[in-house]
Amino acid sequence: MYQTAYFASVQQAGLTVATVVTLGAGPVLVTVGARLALGERTGAAGTAAVVSGVVGLVVLMGGADGSTGPAPLLGIGYALLSAVGYAGMTLLGRFSGRENAGGAFGSTVTGFAVGTVCLLPLALLEGLLPAVERPAWTLGLVLYLGAVPTALAYTLFFVGLGAVTATTASVVALVEPLTAAVIGILVLGERLNAIVLTGTALLVFAVVFLTAAEGADRAAARRTPSSDPDQGPRTSLPPARAKG
Repeated sequence: MYQTAYFASVQQAGLTVATVVTLGAGPVLVTVGARLALGERTGAAGTAAVVSGVVGLVVLMGGADGSTGPAPLLGIGYALLSAVGYAGMTLLGRFSGRENAGGAFGSTVTGFAVGTVCLLPLALLEGLLPAVERPAWTLGLVLYLGAVPTALAYTLFFVGLGAVTATTASVVALVEPLTAAVIGILVLGERLNAIVLTGTALLVFAVVFLTAAEGADRAAARRTPSSDPDQGPRTSLPPARAKG
């Protein structure tokens, strides 16, 4: 659902808007799910980052027009549907990575196996092999997409989910809209108005703010007080965020 709805959103709203909305709505859904299902505490930094992301998302939606795609509002709807699938994948990956060391690889393999089974009937209807003039070039691109930005990228993503909170991982992933905006402008000729650029900037601020907060928490967790010769070495307690 995440991938299919995302590509439908790209067709209707354009690459930049689809990517920003999908990964902008994701942190909101992940935050609620992580609090209810995983018991993670969002904290002030996480709340501020999500608020910034939501404001950026609202601003971006208000500025979306026909300059990026034929039906931007429909595309935004697809993007929100994609965000639901993205949030579910993030929460499951976080839970699996936290419970066992092999969770990252297992989540990737299981996820792609289920996705393959679900998409196979549609692939059979559309045709398994694309009709192109340069089959070798197309095959190379397909192999690259499957190996590097998909299998490798998701494995690294799930590994990261085992080290940081689900909310942090989802907000840090908002860096992707920057890449999408650059590709959309330079390669696809998309035009971004001032409102869309403002919304994207707010999402980037959320990434920077939450990343800095996560780094500070990790540094505090690694620090230990000096040893007392009478009482022996003591171990510092992890911060409240890590305990959740």
